[in-house]
Amino acid sequence: MREAILILDFGGQYTQLIARRIRELGTYSEILPYNSSWEVIREHDPSGIILSGGPQSVFAEDAPHPDPQIYDFPGPILGICYGMQLLARHFGGTVVPSPEREYGRAQIETMGSSPLFEALPLQLEVWMSHGDRIESLPPGFTGIARSDAALGAMASSDRKIYGVQFHPEVAHTPQGQKILGNFLFNVCQCRGDWTMASFTKSAIAQITSQVGSSRAICGLSGGVDSTVAAILVSQAIGERLTCIFVDNGLLRKDEFKGVLSTFRETLDLNVVGVDASQGFLDLLAGVKDPEEKRKIIGREFIRVFEIEAKKQDQTEFLVQGTLYPDVIESVSVKGPSAVIKSHHNVGGLPEDMHLLLVEPLRELFKDEVRAVGRELKIPEDLINRQPFPGPGLAVRIIGEVTPPRLKDLREADQIVEQEIKSAGLYTQIWQSFAILLPIKTVGVMGDGRTYEDVIAIRAVHSLDGMTADWVPLPYDLLGHISNRIVNEVHGVNRVVYDVSSKPPSTIEWE
Repeated sequence: MREAILILDFGGQYTQLIARRIRELGTYSEILPYNSSWEVIREHDPSGIILSGGPQSVFAEDAPHPDPQIYDFPGPILGICYGMQLLARHFGGTVVPSPEREYGRAQIETMGSSPLFEALPLQLEVWMSHGDRIESLPPGFTGIARSDAALGAMASSDRKIYGVQFHPEVAHTPQGQKILGNFLFNVCQCRGDWTMASFTKSAIAQITSQVGSSRAICGLSGGVDSTVAAILVSQAIGERLTCIFVDNGLLRKDEFKGVLSTFRETLDLNVVGVDASQGFLDLLAGVKDPEEKRKIIGREFIRVFEIEAKKQDQTEFLVQGTLYPDVIESVSVKGPSAVIKSHHNVGGLPEDMHLLLVEPLRELFKDEVRAVGRELKIPEDLINRQPFPGPGLAVRIIGEVTPPRLKDLREADQIVEQEIKSAGLYTQIWQSFAILLPIKTVGVMGDGRTYEDVIAIRAVHSLDGMTADWVPLPYDLLGHISNRIVNEVHGVNRVVYDVSSKPPSTIEWE
């Protein structure tokens, strides 16, 4: 059975990062809500358990606590920040508000010898984020590190229980990955043999077993997730997979023809191309509200997909490129959130289709999906494609979507992509694209006055799209992009650059 580290999520902002770091060390990790039952946890047969950080105080009235049986787990436990304080309080220690809160960089000094700090310097730079501290240790625990303001780490070696007050998972703790590695290999005795090569092999075997001799369909978007999912399933069941690629009229320039050619000729997939562009554009005529646009596109996509799917005889399975962050969000412990906007990717097919789901990527983060793509020998230009929203250019045209506005945005967006690639920055940036604004501005072109459209440029760095920082593109590159757009895209006389991050902004404008 595959070894796994379970992470119980207490609402910490870095919980996903813990999982990613564990996986980078060759060990499968999975995140569960803090209130998961002991029965659910035991079914996973974990090699170790990590209690994440969280925003609460352990002695607050509404503080989250795990199933008490967690503390009787016979294997190793590591508490991080809030998780350490939970351990200390449960086993009889004292946690109190700290008179000197620690936020940001700090220094800790290790004490004695501990497998957690093996082969590390006595003094370590770490990242703290806490307002409470452990005033007295529980019986049977010893301090193994300290900072100027608080206990830095504790251990009960006999019970293999450890706690750190800092965050080893963040880049601001330079030796953090080594600390996590020490927990995995010195304490949990993990093998570290989980790789994308082993995942790919087991995923194909699992799909073969799940689908059997049946047929499956897959809705392709042209992006890396659906492409990798389709290739995995194709490797398992061959021609019994039919892919459907719908042109909703909102794709990038020459996208429909180019993607179809790549899927059929390069990737040898059985693909049905459906040009439904006019139907989508007719339904969007006169619509300006972004949520209404998304709903229209979603409903029409489902209608078109359903029609095409019913043409495929004896199909029992639907392939989806669901990723692990989607799974995590679906069981989030953070409570209901306000709807910021509908998800970019269209989901939810009619129940009367009665199709069983195949989700071969549901255990993976985006960077892992790309690694699987490389294992499958998918061309790099497909693997490294930047994310593109399911509703396409409709959410990059602010206001009404019309054929002339689509034409202008396609031209501008192609220029952005060409110049970002020419500068060697395309694979270093999460997303870079153009947005057509719903305003016109005065300009001068030649000897005449113009009153034309405005294009905004957006470029962001991100790991998974959940947070993002705007990219400070070189001024000369921005200038070159602006000159090309104004000169080559008729009807545009001004270009602006978006310098906002997520949060408070979102990556897409709609």
